[in-house]
Amino acid sequence: MGTRASYEPGTFSWVDLATSDPAGAKAFYGELLGWDAKDSPVPGGGVYTTCSIGGASVAALYELRADQRGAGMAPHWLSYVTVAGADEVTARAEELGGAIHMEPFDVMEAGRMAVLADPPGAAFAIWEPREAIGAERVNEPGCLTWNDLATTDPERAQRFYGELFGWGFEAVDSGGGPRYWVIGHDGGSAGRNGGMREMGPDEAGIPPHWMPYFAVESADATAEQAQSAGGRLLAGPMALPAGRVAALTDPQGAAFAVFAGELDD
Repeated sequence: MGTRASYEPGTFSWVDLATSDPAGAKAFYGELLGWDAKDSPVPGGGVYTTCSIGGASVAALYELRADQRGAGMAPHWLSYVTVAGADEVTARAEELGGAIHMEPFDVMEAGRMAVLADPPGAAFAIWEPREAIGAERVNEPGCLTWNDLATTDPERAQRFYGELFGWGFEAVDSGGGPRYWVIGHDGGSAGRNGGMREMGPDEAGIPPHWMPYFAVESADATAEQAQSAGGRLLAGPMALPAGRVAALTDPQGAAFAVFAGELDD
C-alpha cells in the first residue's frame, strides 16, 4: 500500500491544480480518478479544495485569481518537493541561479512553502511540513506516482537540482526517443519518484515544466474516458518498460499524465 506518514527531504510529496473552473475540474477528476472533494475557505478569500481517496488526501485544486488569468496564466499542475527548511532552500535556489516566484510563507498551521523555478524556467514548489505532510496515499490507482521534468537544458537542470536537493540522475535507454534520466532523491536510485527528459525541436515555444503522473488501472481506458469528458490527448498511450503511459490535458487545459503498470510501495 502507498500510505504515507512522512516524506524525506528531497522527495515529491504533493501536487495541486490551479484551474479556471474548479467545479468542472472536480467533476472531471472525480470521475476519472475517483477523487472526493472537500472545499476549505482560505483566509483572505478563495477556496482550497482537497481531493481524497478513501479519506486520504491525494491532491488539491483551487481557482486562478482574476489577475492571474488577466496576466495570461493558464491552468496548470504544480509539483511540491518536501524540504527541511523552506527559507534556507529558497535562498540556496537563488544562489544556484533559480528564480523566486513566491517567497516563503506559512500556510496556516499546515506548513511553510515557496514557489520557485529552476534556471531553464520550470516552476515547482517546496514544502516544509508541519501539520500536513502532503499526499497521504501515493502509488495506487488515482494517486500521484511520478513527476517528470521536461527541460531545454538537462545539464543545467541536473546541476541545479543536484546541488539543491542532493538528487542523482541515472540515464536510461529511451529507445531512440528524447534523452531521459531517472531521479534519485538521495543521490542514487533509492526513493525514486521523478524523471527528466530533454525537450525536442517539436516543442519550440513550450516552456520547461514539471508534469505529475497519476496511477490508473488502464492508461488506454483512462485516456479514452478523459477525451470523452472534454480532455485532450497529448501523447500515447504508449508502452514503457514498466507499463503504459498517456499524456493528457483536462478540459481547462492543464497537462497531466496517467500510468498503468508496475508501482512502488
